[in-house]
Amino acid sequence: MMETMGIEKLSILLPGLAFIAAGFLVGVVVEKIIFRQLKRLFLKTPWEGGSIIMRSLRGMVIILCTIAGGHGALYNLPLTENPFFFFQKSLVVITILTVTVVVARLTDGLIMLYARRAEALLPSLSLSSHLTMLVIYIIGLLIVFQYLGISITPILTALGVGGLAVALALKDTLANLFAGLHILFSRQVKPGDYIKLHTGEEGYVDDISWRSTSIKTLVGNLVIVPNSNLAAAVITNYYLPEKDVPVRVSLGVSYGSDLEKVEKIALQVARGLMDEMGMNKFEPLVRFQSFGDFSINFLVIMRAKEFADQYLMTHEFIKRLHRRFREEGIEIPFPIRTVYLKKEMALPGGK
Repeated sequence: MMETMGIEKLSILLPGLAFIAAGFLVGVVVEKIIFRQLKRLFLKTPWEGGSIIMRSLRGMVIILCTIAGGHGALYNLPLTENPFFFFQKSLVVITILTVTVVVARLTDGLIMLYARRAEALLPSLSLSSHLTMLVIYIIGLLIVFQYLGISITPILTALGVGGLAVALALKDTLANLFAGLHILFSRQVKPGDYIKLHTGEEGYVDDISWRSTSIKTLVGNLVIVPNSNLAAAVITNYYLPEKDVPVRVSLGVSYGSDLEKVEKIALQVARGLMDEMGMNKFEPLVRFQSFGDFSINFLVIMRAKEFADQYLMTHEFIKRLHRRFREEGIEIPFPIRTVYLKKEMALPGGK
């Protein structure tokens, strides 16, 4: 008798389970086979939006197909009114949340793609990504509340009262958040810029998050600066208004040197080096500065593509100029001091 009842219950549930299993299998087939072919197709095209769509739907198609199977199962199970509506609303809520995740991923991907193409207008930052996804999720939750018939007015009122307490408790965190927004939309500091703070920290801006800004130094270390501190700091941005920077090299030659020849050779070496480093649209300068204790001092001014390139340019220029001066017989003197002693004449009487 018990076995007969169990078989009857299983036969009743079997159509519903079949719909769910079928939905799951369809989702697996679509994601593992069809999407794989589409991904290969998108990789062959220059349009990056296809890859963003694929990433947005990753794992979500199986869930959506399983939900569709669940809807089919509801209409093939002998459920009473209350369980039917409970499961139906549950499936709709899960569908809304799944679509919200897909839309958030898609929107975030498209914004980041646009940011890479129009970096001057909207820098590609994790802060903008987090804010975008937060807004999408909030809209999705409001849609869920609206569907379930839950009034959002008391929720907004509670949030308003609780928000004041939260703002007081998290004033430092909120200060960093709004400072990050100010840095983001002022566009005075962007990821990839080389900056130096008045406190001495310097490097490439790696990322601006909701709490802090990461600065990567030339040796590869990360300096984490709270956004509020960064917003209040005196910042030198070596990428604004232009990325190229002047390179100044101070030198000296002996007093017996032909200064016209010195200037000509220094300009030739500087011009050749700048051409190799892609800065041929600029002309180097040589300016004699002073009569030193043991040399005539002068300054060579060149330009490098960006801040970090100046070290390599200075390195190569000193090597090449030293070699040319040696070939041309131009002396770069050692630090020396010549002392002349004046011999006094002897006075009459041997005094």
